Amino acid sequence: MARSLCSLLEPLEPALQPKWHGRICKAGGHQITISGLAGLARLGDRVSVARLDAEPLFAEVTGFDGPSLVAHSFGPTIGVSAGDKAFLLPGSSTVRPSEDWLGAVLDWRGWRIDGAAPSRGSRSFDLHAPPPLAALRKPLGARMTTGHAVFDAFLPLCRGQRIGLFAGSGVGKSMLLASLARRVEADVCVIALVGERGREVCAFVENALGEQGMARTVVIATTSDQPALAKRQGARLAMTVAEYFRANGRHVLLIFDSLTRFAEAHREIALAGGEPPSLHAYPPSTFQAIASFVERAGPGVEGEGDITAIFSVLVAGSDMDEPVADMARGILDGHVVLDRAIAERGRFPAVNVRRSVSRSLPQAASDDQNALLREARALIAAYEESALIIQAGLYSPGADAQVDRAVRIWPALDAFCAEVGDVGPDARFQKLEAILAELG
Repeated sequence: MARSLCSLLEPLEPALQPKWHGRICKAGGHQITISGLAGLARLGDRVSVARLDAEPLFAEVTGFDGPSLVAHSFGPTIGVSAGDKAFLLPGSSTVRPSEDWLGAVLDWRGWRIDGAAPSRGSRSFDLHAPPPLAALRKPLGARMTTGHAVFDAFLPLCRGQRIGLFAGSGVGKSMLLASLARRVEADVCVIALVGERGREVCAFVENALGEQGMARTVVIATTSDQPALAKRQGARLAMTVAEYFRANGRHVLLIFDSLTRFAEAHREIALAGGEPPSLHAYPPSTFQAIASFVERAGPGVEGEGDITAIFSVLVAGSDMDEPVADMARGILDGHVVLDRAIAERGRFPAVNVRRSVSRSLPQAASDDQNALLREARALIAAYEESALIIQAGLYSPGADAQVDRAVRIWPALDAFCAEVGDVGPDARFQKLEAILAELG
């Protein structure tokens, strides 16, 4: 039994030979209650339930009910019966990533999709690691080329920055994330697909990244059918892999899709553990869980690399004030809003410039560039605020000089926001300056 447990835990730290076991006294859904391990197990420890004619079922200790342990399983509890042995697996909250993980698609356990375990490195990394000390972290680095004019000009992405991509369904979020994964300059790309459809995982790997993109990429995928604990574990594994490459001096691009599903997984586990529900049934610990997780990304300390992170946030009905969106907006270094109305008229990426902010500005641009951005934003605002009366034919030219100029310049600005190509920020600003001068 001990040998099979160790093999199933690869490439997590090999468990010590199980010395203690308890017994299943209650099971339902993904929750298991275990007796006989009081005083031995701690929150966060793993247990393995020996099932008859089936592989062991792994679970994590999430609470206590008197002398009994309450554990949340990583898979369906089918086949578990009262009295089954539950082995305590200490030391299973660390992982040993290695260079061999590049080019691989892994599950929450760190296994390849073909069932094999990639080779382990020599150094252990904690899946629950705290963020680097704030006073020791480096500042944001240089502005990066993204291949999208709207980012390279209006919403700069700097090395070590953490931004949120706020979007509803069907507005081009996945396409934009895939484009950024291909185009943003980085040594390594780590992609976390949390709660995605299985078909989309394959499409993202084969079509969006391709062979060349996968060569520098590690994908950690947990599909929508998997339990909440597996989704949360996959998210933590992805962050830990990014930290491994950062510790080795690499610049890591972390694409995390999505922060909302991570929060939903945390909510399910916390509620099952007895936490009281709060706003939208999210328990009070949700904000802390998101903040401590997101803070792990970003610049490293001196001598390390950086993690530039793009977190997608799902906003149902474009509600930017729903709990997860509101939390993320206050924690991240910028938010990019994808607008359904823009997508429906055929402009991609459907970024709403007025509602989006990059907190790397104004430092990431020169004084002249910031002046151009203020001018362009003012014109976009003037047009959008008057769009209804303009489109209805009720606006009279000459009534407002700023609106007149916005009407002339709007088509060129809108087309500029859709431009994609391997052009650096300086060239983008030259194009923007030319648009404002020629049509202004």
